[in-house]
Amino acid sequence: MTTTSSLPASRFDVARQVADAVLFEGYVLYPYRASAAKNRLRWQFGVLVPPAWAPAHEEHAFQRTEIVMEPRGEATLAVELRFLHARRRTVQEARPDGSFAEVAELQLPDRVLVPWDEGAEERIDMTVPVAELEAGEVSLPFARPAGEETEPVVDADGREIGRLVRRSARIDGVLRLRAEELGVPYRALKLTAVVENTSDWTPQRQGAARDAARDAALPHSLVAAHLLLGLSAGSFLSMTDPPEWAKGVVADCANRHTWPVLAGEPGRADVVLSSPIILEDHPAIAPESIGAMYDATEIDEILALRTAALTDQEKREARGTDARAAAVIDLADTMPPEVLDRLHGAVRALREITGPGAPADYPIPELWDDEAVFRPDTPWWDPARDSAADPARDRIPIDGVLVGVGSRVLLRPGLRRTDAQDLFLQGHTALVEAVLHDVDGGVHLAVTVEGDPGADIRREQGRFLYFQPDEVAPLEVR
Repeated sequence: MTTTSSLPASRFDVARQVADAVLFEGYVLYPYRASAAKNRLRWQFGVLVPPAWAPAHEEHAFQRTEIVMEPRGEATLAVELRFLHARRRTVQEARPDGSFAEVAELQLPDRVLVPWDEGAEERIDMTVPVAELEAGEVSLPFARPAGEETEPVVDADGREIGRLVRRSARIDGVLRLRAEELGVPYRALKLTAVVENTSDWTPQRQGAARDAARDAALPHSLVAAHLLLGLSAGSFLSMTDPPEWAKGVVADCANRHTWPVLAGEPGRADVVLSSPIILEDHPAIAPESIGAMYDATEIDEILALRTAALTDQEKREARGTDARAAAVIDLADTMPPEVLDRLHGAVRALREITGPGAPADYPIPELWDDEAVFRPDTPWWDPARDSAADPARDRIPIDGVLVGVGSRVLLRPGLRRTDAQDLFLQGHTALVEAVLHDVDGGVHLAVTVEGDPGADIRREQGRFLYFQPDEVAPLEVR
């Protein structure tokens, strides 16, 4: 077994970008302050806790990856285990006598420093010939020692007014690999990779509050643990779209607390990311993304706008929470308008049409029927298209009667509607205020309910109730 990879260093680059997003998924959540309630329960993804903590608290001390591979020749397997090591940061204030005392916060002009658990990235690398894995299990024990470091905090005049103390606990683990030949027509092996926390840490006392005990266990845990796997020659099979001959053996693979997907450059199958978050094959960072925001299920445009709208005090607290949070604040504050514009309305499925180099005359399929209000002569986003419909004058046939603005209708909401409040309007009469057409050719009637004391206000503000034609019955012709 060797500890240097025989794969080109760039082979993992694309997969590592996605792995970075996995590593820091949920690391710090908007509004990026330690005081926010949702930032008090940390590290939700891929946490491998000490064995003494796992069984009684429905958490896991290991993860197992099983995937089918087709190595060629004298192939070697490169493995990269990555995880975060929680470092407990406390804040101390300098005293006149030269000593330091722990405090709940330390005020600086640009930030408020508070206690916080930082995540330091750790990496375990190994490379092993596939033939050695076929001969038997290969294990690589690893450890990260406990440590302590201090960082001085100085004011604008260079005087030391406090310090940050970071303490990390010892972590022990093991990475185990093996491969077994499968009884299929082709040379294929089932690769099993197990990552396990072997720390001997135990809770200090029984009966401690669960959150407090978990907080004590986290410094001894592998946080957001995941694997990168790469073959020097050969390929892996997709777990979701294997060839017909391999569907049975792929279905027999038992993955626990992680999920392997093909990663790396599109079209290649020699790199796998085994992630604690379920992904699709060949996941990629959206090109519109402005940078890591570390917020679970992040939506860049919304987070950027909301972050930019934080008060100055809130931004000071976020900057003092974590260096990564500070970077998000600076990113939102300095984002050029054209970058934000790029985020607005981005649709991944349309990139081939709207992206750089897209054909100028992309063929638009004929989806419109003869009764559709709009025609694709003018794109739906073009303001000129508004002339194709007039909500104040349009009339539509319902039960043989033309219905438009001023028509009285009987409301009969259908069972498909999900708003229970609509059912209370069953049998009420209403006045049609507008006939509206959506971009898909659908028709909607904007109405006000007769007898509603707030109808005039709704009409003035344009806040109507909306029903489709089959949910109303005409009462009279106007």
